[in-house]
Amino acid sequence: MTPDRLSSTFAALADPTRRAILARLASGQASVTELAAPFQMTMPAVSKHLKVLERAGLIARGREAQWRPRRLAGEPLRDVAEWMEQYRRFWDESFDRLDDYLQEMKKEKKNGRER
Repeated sequence: MTPDRLSSTFAALADPTRRAILARLASGQASVTELAAPFQMTMPAVSKHLKVLERAGLIARGREAQWRPRRLAGEPLRDVAEWMEQYRRFWDESFDRLDDYLQEMKKEKKNGRER
């Protein structure tokens, strides 16, 4: 995973419309018309969102006769999850240390030895 690819993935995910499109595609492939239906925007605007998602590698375009369905492509999301894992571990460890500290403070208070 290159930083540029990670940046394009995060940039694509920054928009709520694009996240909604990805959420829809998580349940299966869909046409542009189906993807555009919930939004009050023009088809060219929806197409621009789809192009951003395609460039980031988050969706792929299929071909079935006259139908050009879009489908979710999971690799960039997996890359983001792997990148974020190190930060999840950091926060888990930090919260565990905080919990230990708070438990120790409770014990000290209970035993009448406040800091």
